[in-house]
Amino acid sequence: MVVTQAPIQFRTAPLKITWEKLPDNYKLEEEPVDNTGQPLIAGALRETLELIGFIKPEMLIASNLGLCATVDGQLVIKAPDWVYVSSVEPLAVAKARRSYTPNLEGEVPEIVMEFLSETEGGEYSVKRTYPPGKWFFYEQILKVKTYVIFEPEGGLLEVYRLQEERYQLEIPNEHGRHWIPEMRLFLGTWRGKKEEETTYWLRWWDEAGNLLPWAVEQIEIERQRAEREAQRAEREAQRAERLAEYLRSQGINPDELS
Repeated sequence: MVVTQAPIQFRTAPLKITWEKLPDNYKLEEEPVDNTGQPLIAGALRETLELIGFIKPEMLIASNLGLCATVDGQLVIKAPDWVYVSSVEPLAVAKARRSYTPNLEGEVPEIVMEFLSETEGGEYSVKRTYPPGKWFFYEQILKVKTYVIFEPEGGLLEVYRLQEERYQLEIPNEHGRHWIPEMRLFLGTWRGKKEEETTYWLRWWDEAGNLLPWAVEQIEIERQRAEREAQRAEREAQRAERLAEYLRSQGINPDELS
């Protein structure tokens, strides 16, 4: 079930959109991160995907990476807090990717996410004059299938799907989660502590509804499993010792039964 956003008046003249290589000497603006928790949220999302072996060499999963397009002759760059692209062209030389131009360097992003701070509101901007707002850029220029907006302080999660060239708000399932078909995983919120930060987090769940752990949680799961195995082995040893004592009391050498 989806809830359609109020209609927006768009200009009738079509945009001229081209995909051009960013000059090597182009200086990208360094935008400050308003919310110090944003990198932690982005890192936690990636961490889980690494643990389950989801990430492949041809994928691009990044945070605060500039997405580029040339609109009516003007270069536009927007840097989402988290982006997933299923297939990109490898870089000519091994170096950090400074930016990404869809259709020129690989596929259009399947998912972009924005993590709202208390003072931020630009993610909702539908401004289409230069430079256009993020909403307009993702919806009308890049045409990203899934746009996620998350507010960690209150745990508000909004997932928008591109339908008939407009973003429509999706209603979560009965568990408050959203099925992300591009990744075959559920996305939802979870409140707890990670890296001394207690807040709402974005988490992944598998198709069966199991919460996928972070590394520290996986270590604890393995520790508990090893502890249960050690306890089971100790019970088996005690049972064998009691049996041996009983056999000896009956005048039977248990070693001869081996």
